[in-house]
Amino acid sequence: MSNQEKRILNSEVTDPNKILPIKYKWAREFYKTGVANNWVPEEVNMQKDVEMWQSKSALTEDERRMIMWNMGFFSTAESLTANNIVLAIYRHITNPEARQYLLRQAFEEAVHTDCFIYCCDTLGLSSDEVYNMYINIPSIKDKDDFVVSITKSVLDSGFSTDGSENVQRFVHDLVGYYVIMEGIFFYAGFVMMLSFLRQNKMVGVGEQFQFILRDESVHLAFGSSLINAIVQENQEIWTEEFKQKITENIKRGVELEYAYAKDCLPRGILGLNAETIGEYLEYIADRRLERINLPKVYGTENPFPWMSEIIDLRKEKNFFETRVTEYQSGTLTWDEDKKA
Repeated sequence: MSNQEKRILNSEVTDPNKILPIKYKWAREFYKTGVANNWVPEEVNMQKDVEMWQSKSALTEDERRMIMWNMGFFSTAESLTANNIVLAIYRHITNPEARQYLLRQAFEEAVHTDCFIYCCDTLGLSSDEVYNMYINIPSIKDKDDFVVSITKSVLDSGFSTDGSENVQRFVHDLVGYYVIMEGIFFYAGFVMMLSFLRQNKMVGVGEQFQFILRDESVHLAFGSSLINAIVQENQEIWTEEFKQKITENIKRGVELEYAYAKDCLPRGILGLNAETIGEYLEYIADRRLERINLPKVYGTENPFPWMSEIIDLRKEKNFFETRVTEYQSGTLTWDEDKKA
């Protein structure tokens, strides 16, 4: 079998059990980076977080609200992303090295889900309150409903990627999952929670969000490469109408995430306000568009350059000097202006 005959989708010659020879070396590199970045929540000491959370004066009501809103969104969003991988995306990808990374990503989503179990248990949060916020809080529900609506094709048990129309629909749903869900809807929360960490508040929770951000930056890079590879092998799907549809979906994602930021931060705290986060969402949306070869639409500058420094975290005293973190450094690099 020629290595050139391998395809991401609808390969008639690829045995999904035979990973060698590897054609898509980027998929293999993402897998190795994920392994190098391995972590588990129990490594993070939460004692200071418990003391701060139980104190009546250490956190304001607005700060508690912001923490709870982000716990509520992320706790169920991680499960939603895992379901997309295991139940849908893996089934349709015929390339073995890409499948191997998807297995690694599924494991990381399980670690992220465990992170919120660990936080709820340690802080004594009401699991019913946290895990029902995606139903009870409109700004969270709107985000989840939107992602479900734009990724529903791949979760249909009768869906296949045969034919250009179905390949196009698959790419549409991949953009919804990787670019919008993981690449936009997670990032307002990252800014909020890591701003806490920068001010030495809720450092255990913040450190876990820091590790999740590092994982998600790799997920986003893999997803963008996956989308670009499918488009390259099925160029007939990349019509002007389709590109416009994807762009409009991303813009709608920015609108929903901005509404969520305003709900989390009705008055602004920690030097943060919803308007500045809105600028950041426009900045990263442009980066996401460029990464999948679409023109940017906002032209907004990055108001939080420190976010890129966090993604660049290596094996050393961690970025906020809360403790010594023992893990391997990743080897993956990409353009500086496309990382966050």
